[in-house]
Amino acid sequence: MPYAAITYRVKPGHEDEIAAIFAEFQRVDTPDYSAGDGQSAGRLLGTGVFVKDDVLVRVIHYEGEFAAVGRHMAAQRGVHVLEEKLAPYLAEQRDTTSSEGFAAYFRNALMRSVSQLTVDTHPTQV
Repeated sequence: MPYAAITYRVKPGHEDEIAAIFAEFQRVDTPDYSAGDGQSAGRLLGTGVFVKDDVLVRVIHYEGEFAAVGRHMAAQRGVHVLEEKLAPYLAEQRDTTSSEGFAAYFRNALMRSVSQLTVDTHPTQV
């Protein structure tokens, strides 16, 4: 079950305000998401958000097709409320008002994964 990380450049010195915004985040209506054709594409397993200085990172634990995660999140009202509240603290503004704009930002802000280790991939001891 893979992880993905999305970056946000934020204005430094606003960690507490940003933390308060994420503390009020309205969770998605369902962790299950579908592909463009309506077929099941995966499931969100968890998220974590981290902020330090001018960098905010959202880590997403999921199973299935990652491209569909962005489409699923773009359809969530709580995500748009969060984006509106977060906008004043962003160092780089972006258009996330439409599903297409949100999905594009989601793709472009994706960090390159260099390692993902889990207990499932740990070599067994003999």
